[in-house]
Amino acid sequence: MASRSTCFLVAALATLLSACTLEPHYHRPPPPVPALPGGTVAGTAAADIGWREFFPDPQLQQLIALALTNNRDLRVAALNVQSAQAQYRIQRAQLFPTVNANAVEQVEETPIAVLEAEFPTASSAAAGHVPASAVPTGGITVHTFNVGVGFTNYELDLFGRIRSLSHAALQQYFSSGETRRSVQLTLVAEVATAYLAVLTDQTLINITRDTLKSQEESYALTQKMFSGGTTTELALRQAETTVDTARAELAQYNRQLAQDRDALQLLLGAPIPDGIDFSAGLDRGNMVAELEEGIPSDVLVRRPDILAAEHQLMAANAQIGAARAAFLPSISLTGSLGTESSQLSGLFKAGSRAWTFSPDISLPIFAGGANVANLQATKLARDTAVAQYEKAIQTAFQEVADALVARSTLDEQLAAQQALVTASAVAYRLADMRYRGGVDSYLTALVAEVSLYSAQQQLQTVRLLRLQNLVTLYKALGGGLRERAAAEHATTSN
Repeated sequence: MASRSTCFLVAALATLLSACTLEPHYHRPPPPVPALPGGTVAGTAAADIGWREFFPDPQLQQLIALALTNNRDLRVAALNVQSAQAQYRIQRAQLFPTVNANAVEQVEETPIAVLEAEFPTASSAAAGHVPASAVPTGGITVHTFNVGVGFTNYELDLFGRIRSLSHAALQQYFSSGETRRSVQLTLVAEVATAYLAVLTDQTLINITRDTLKSQEESYALTQKMFSGGTTTELALRQAETTVDTARAELAQYNRQLAQDRDALQLLLGAPIPDGIDFSAGLDRGNMVAELEEGIPSDVLVRRPDILAAEHQLMAANAQIGAARAAFLPSISLTGSLGTESSQLSGLFKAGSRAWTFSPDISLPIFAGGANVANLQATKLARDTAVAQYEKAIQTAFQEVADALVARSTLDEQLAAQQALVTASAVAYRLADMRYRGGVDSYLTALVAEVSLYSAQQQLQTVRLLRLQNLVTLYKALGGGLRERAAAEHATTSN
């Protein structure tokens, strides 16, 4: 009973000590940036808006869902998460003993001379009762059979070395999960940006076609007037120049459209579905939700890339605990329980039980400074992780600040550009009427038409920049924390 009580107390003490670690207490570093306004949609923080809510366009939703299913970069990120999870499970398994079943047959031959030297009395007695011709002259062969279960070199985690390594692996796993979410959020934003670029290309093509048609009509009219002697060859060549310029720009926009479609298809990881219609261009309607300014206090630390950097910091902090434990004694246990017999048939008979128990205590005395250097290296790694975490926050701050600044000016630029297009359209209409009425030369109408065409092109560029700015701001604010559920929904629905 006393022996059993002692074993129980030893086991309880080992369990209690193994729950402790020498890791430094973790404190999240304060953000090295000032307070920053964030963004909301109808009172909801941007970080809580799923991508389906932020991108209400059904076509865009279909493309994003396709990319979340087929994009290879996202697939690699998901595989990295699974790999990190497996590494954590491998590390965590060291907290428990590895129990193996063994079956061993051992054959040993011992020379008679060795037996006589070790056991002279037994050898003399045997020689006195056994005829000399019956005494073996070579040696004695002994067969031993052993079957049992046991564990080898199981380390009692008294000072939390293994547990600290397990904590570090767990934080690495969490970091890979946040990295996957960051890749997913980036992918959603890239698909939306590429989709808007294709729509803008199509809008510019539509405008260029309309302009080319108008210029061809003006060129035909100028030809008639030149044939009738009512205009000069200079006006005819100027009209011809505008037609050739429009044709060249139409070819350029067609090439740009094809290239942007290829870029979108690469992000999707699959061909663009046949049902996707780009013909309406940017006039499809509501494609991106409007963000309203808010002041969420944790807008930056909730971004997945920053969370990934923080988990890396926590992993480095846990590594310090493992390095500290290396200075302290370690206890390893080896034991087995089974049956042993000189004959195979006697393995499971009464009296064949056999067991071994071998504790091993190791106390580091001299390691050439390796343990000290290892502890210093882990502390430096922790300091590096702190700097990387702070840099991630500063980068996020810059991205959000730039997006907010651009947003405040793009609205003004868009309004001014729209007014310019309206004024240019009126000016061209009046100039064209005066040219057709013979009041002004073609040059006045040409200048007005070129100005209108340039203003229309610039308007589409500003529209694209404003929409892309909303996408950038949504991504910079860590939008789409519910993207995982949305991605699972998209996967099951496909």
